[in-house]
Amino acid sequence: MKIAVCGKGGVGKTFIAGSLAEYFSRHGQSVIAIDADSSPNLALSLGLTVGEASRIVPVAENEDLIRLKTRTDYSGVFRLTFTIDDIIEKYAVKTPAGPGLLIMGTVKAMGSGCTCPAHSVIKALMRHLVVDRDEIVILDMEAGIEHLGRGTAEHVDTLIVVSDANRKSRETASSIIRLARESAILDICLVGNRVANPREVEILRSCAEENQVLLAAYIPYDSDVADAGITGDPVRITDSGAPAAIAGLARNLEAANEEKQSKTRGDQR
Repeated sequence: MKIAVCGKGGVGKTFIAGSLAEYFSRHGQSVIAIDADSSPNLALSLGLTVGEASRIVPVAENEDLIRLKTRTDYSGVFRLTFTIDDIIEKYAVKTPAGPGLLIMGTVKAMGSGCTCPAHSVIKALMRHLVVDRDEIVILDMEAGIEHLGRGTAEHVDTLIVVSDANRKSRETASSIIRLARESAILDICLVGNRVANPREVEILRSCAEENQVLLAAYIPYDSDVADAGITGDPVRITDSGAPAAIAGLARNLEAANEEKQSKTRGDQR
């Protein structure tokens, strides 16, 4: 199961992505969490300290790795094909919450069509993670789906677009949903976060209806989560509040994925 989590900065998508990754790991699944945000914070949500997180070298900024994968004997010429599976084994960091963590980092090159070595490695690694791997992969994206290129996006099982009731957050969510449809992602849902009252539920339900997507869950405002955001402490899965709502979302995602796989097996008979 491959789940990408998007949303406007500050809506809590990293908290939701980290909590989903922890839930699946705690329930015996092999999980890889991918931080594909240009301002990575998923390490803290998965229980690493600030010091530990600061020592992780993002893949796009790992010059030795990029050079190893793409260099040739000719100046200015680099390889376009290379092995990629060993990157996960060597560079995924084990976290206290359970999942392995990879931080993608930002490709520092001009032009969206960049074919620089770092871009090539990121593109190949993302495709390998989403298309070829059997683990559960949780991708914490930024407000866009640029990391999910053509040939990769359609293999994401679910795109979760996170929004709170704030108008700017909802506008960003609507833009992401439009982009996702153009990228051939079939299963797109909205998750409302920090929902404080019934009015906000209705606002988010209307947003989902306008964009013709399912409102898969609404995560209640939780003062413990707010306090953890101030201190930087991770929030563990519990039986109440926001973590319990995310656990319910995880169970629903599992059930939907099992149903989809069962239907696929039935169609193949």
